[in-house]
Amino acid sequence: MKFNYQARDKDGTVQAGNVEASSRDAALSLLQSSKLFVTFLEEAKGVPFYAKKIQIFGKTGKKDIVNFSRQLSLMFQSKIPLVEALHALSDQNKSVDFKEKILLLADTVEGGSPFSQALSRYPKLFSPFYVSMVKSGEASGTLSESLDYLAEHLEREYHLFAKIKGALTYPAMISIVVIGVLAMMMFFVIPNIARVLLESEQELPTITKVVIGLSNFSRSWGWIWLLIIPVVVFFFLRFLKTPEGKSSWDKFLLRVPLVGPFLRMIYVSRFAENLSTLVAGGIPIVQALDITAEIVGNSTYQAIVLQLKEEVRKGGKISQCLALYPKEFPAMLTQMIDVGERTGTLDKSLMGAVGFYQKEIERSTDSLLSILEPLLIVFLAVIVAGIMAAVLLPMYKMTSL
Repeated sequence: MKFNYQARDKDGTVQAGNVEASSRDAALSLLQSSKLFVTFLEEAKGVPFYAKKIQIFGKTGKKDIVNFSRQLSLMFQSKIPLVEALHALSDQNKSVDFKEKILLLADTVEGGSPFSQALSRYPKLFSPFYVSMVKSGEASGTLSESLDYLAEHLEREYHLFAKIKGALTYPAMISIVVIGVLAMMMFFVIPNIARVLLESEQELPTITKVVIGLSNFSRSWGWIWLLIIPVVVFFFLRFLKTPEGKSSWDKFLLRVPLVGPFLRMIYVSRFAENLSTLVAGGIPIVQALDITAEIVGNSTYQAIVLQLKEEVRKGGKISQCLALYPKEFPAMLTQMIDVGERTGTLDKSLMGAVGFYQKEIERSTDSLLSILEPLLIVFLAVIVAGIMAAVLLPMYKMTSL
């Protein structure tokens, strides 16, 4: 949104112009952060739809949070005041959405609120894990170290999922090609060939009849699938948002061959890394487990971590509780945690396990990709070969007569 404004600077000089922001309050904050006293502000009218700036790529992503944490940590180490650091980060940020939020964070902190409280106003950007680490740093006077922990943690998590996402790009492209080839064959190629074959009045092979039938069905009733598929997806996504739906789906994924063991490693690595970072940041173990349960990402593991929290609250040991779930938490992790509890180095023991499991995840990603790629290629080859056989067999009969 664009807003027209009139304002005075500190010398009393009148300025007028326009500013782009997501709301009137955000525009006001942007102008005030530039040391302007706003006397007039209204939304600009009459902008045609084709002239409006599309903000699809202006939204805040994980990489923005990673860069924000790293840069803020470096500024703290350089003894730059928090408000000044936030203004500097806002000035150099290219995302309009994130720029506004950083300025609002600076205004909130300048107004006397703790930084952690300001961050908690944006739960979609800053998780409870993030806010708790900052709060711990504020309480202990080690905010710079806490931000450094956060930056390291977020960078590891970002690079891991970027690798997984990149590995799945090629299979996704192959799948799109398969769907595109099938659609073109069924809607354009097969109908023309079927007309020639039916005019020959010869007995067609079974595979040819099946392919022609699928083509006719797709052309006559394909629009139904265009209605059914979005409806099914809509209700499936709504089902996943319910506690029962999420729990059922999470349990199902853990049982899927190849996928289940891979996901278990991801959840175990996430559990260990988040708990290690929180403990190293000075968060009490019970509170650390409560935060870890919220962000572990799977309802089955969440239930186990919450049960673990209750056992620890009663005086139990983490390793003893995890030993009851050998399928979800490998024995190696349990033994490393046991050693960490006995030696008082739980955070280091957990981080050692994280390094091992992240390497295992990378190896598993490469292995899954090496299996998936040839399977997709073979599947595409079988589909194309089947269609070619359905076309060539009757043609061969026609030429042999």
